[in-house]
Amino acid sequence: MSEIYPDELELAALLCSKVCHDVISPVGAIINGLEVLDEESDEDMRSFAMDLIRKSAAGASAKLQFARLAYGAGGSAGAMIDLGDAATVTRNYANDDKLTLNWESMPIAIGKDYVKILLNMVIVAQHAVPRGGVIDVHIENAQERPTFTLRCKGTGARIPAGVAELIAGHGVRNPIDARSVQPYYMGLIAKRAEMTIHFAEDEDDIILSAKPAE
Repeated sequence: MSEIYPDELELAALLCSKVCHDVISPVGAIINGLEVLDEESDEDMRSFAMDLIRKSAAGASAKLQFARLAYGAGGSAGAMIDLGDAATVTRNYANDDKLTLNWESMPIAIGKDYVKILLNMVIVAQHAVPRGGVIDVHIENAQERPTFTLRCKGTGARIPAGVAELIAGHGVRNPIDARSVQPYYMGLIAKRAEMTIHFAEDEDDIILSAKPAE
């Protein structure tokens, strides 16, 4: 079977589908909360609905702001993005009851493609700890050619199946869909930035790193 790759239009459509998929759930919860407010007079139910709306609106906003940096132009007229802003956006996106993202803000502007790679690495790292856990982000040489290292710690931590092949852009035997397009896109950005992505196991932890290509 030959390898299968999406063309430019298919890639754009798949990324749009992924973003829509990510925000459908919180937007749907907002609608449900508004329906409760329309139909209920019980104060406890109305209070519950308002809490749901607030939480879901914050979640939708966090996902959209993250997607803007991870997939889009990032709202920047230039080619640089502040790492401190990227850290704040990513913590808002990733931190929840199951997962803790440790990434200290660093007020340094770096190339937009490097930020995209790092944010997409966070998505892959989330899949490496499917039951939740901790992701530690470490950045070296940020102002020149950066190196990113993410240590993923949690019960059942593992290298996500098939993701390394998608990132590398070879061995793709099945059509890429909205679920698999993200690591494939990440690999394209890494190739353009002349970086390589590596997975490693360190006892029970998974290490995901990006380094300048040799």
